[in-house]
Amino acid sequence: MQSTLPLLAAFAGLIGLLVGSFLNVVIYRLPLMMEREWREQCRALLEGSDATASTASPADTAPFNLIVPRSGCPACKAQIRARHNIPLLGWLWLRGRCADCGAAIPVRYPVVEAFTGLVSAYLVWRFGFTVDAAAAVAVSWALIALTVIDLDHQLLPDTITVPLLWGGLLFHLLAIPHAAPGPFAVSLADGVIGAIAGYLSLWLVYHGFRLATGKEGMGYGDFKLFAALLAWLGYQMFLPILLLSALTGAVTGIALIALGRHGRQEPIPFGPYLAAAGFVAMAWGEPLLTAVPFLQVFG
Repeated sequence: MQSTLPLLAAFAGLIGLLVGSFLNVVIYRLPLMMEREWREQCRALLEGSDATASTASPADTAPFNLIVPRSGCPACKAQIRARHNIPLLGWLWLRGRCADCGAAIPVRYPVVEAFTGLVSAYLVWRFGFTVDAAAAVAVSWALIALTVIDLDHQLLPDTITVPLLWGGLLFHLLAIPHAAPGPFAVSLADGVIGAIAGYLSLWLVYHGFRLATGKEGMGYGDFKLFAALLAWLGYQMFLPILLLSALTGAVTGIALIALGRHGRQEPIPFGPYLAAAGFVAMAWGEPLLTAVPFLQVFG
């Protein structure tokens, strides 16, 4: 199996490229789907359920989900041809421009695809052909989508965070055999305690900050994401994830403000830092705990 590991990692990378293309769809459409749902709810409250259908615009009633309609150019709305929709290669082939109107296609699309492919390949190479590796790849896909959505909209959708949390607890409940080294070699009790500790800790920080300043320092999606990460990794990773995310978030925020790239009163999404810290804990958690003993206070 060790001799075939590079081939398996390469195959995981190719799958990651395909999934990265789908993640671009999720990143773009999921917030719009949520916005449409909110508008529908507001219309029903303001006008009554009988008037909703007559006042909704055609754009609000047309099918719109992760499958329908087909992907199109954000500028001219022309449907993307299948040969132009090949992950990474399609963008390079078109030189980053729409084939119909010539509008620039954001470089973020191939970056997400390439990054998803690299992360998928690395995790299989890191943990081998194991169930833990497959689970780690799936968790990383969710973290990538959450990171970009939070950067764009300061939103961490429940449709991703909640299944991620329950998925971690279910993984431990099934008592799937773990191969060493593995990132999820913790018990169901560790995952349950971790989920409770993750949610409750940020909940307390949120309400303490709100009482002290009258402002909201973070959103409930952050609580759920932290809980989901610890549901997978166990309460032992509480301090590594919390400290790493807080440190990187603070340093980045200060740097952006000092460089004039961000206003002092503008909120900075915390989800990307939680996701990055969670990935670090997932990929290198044990070496991290060994190298920094004080992080094992909850171990």
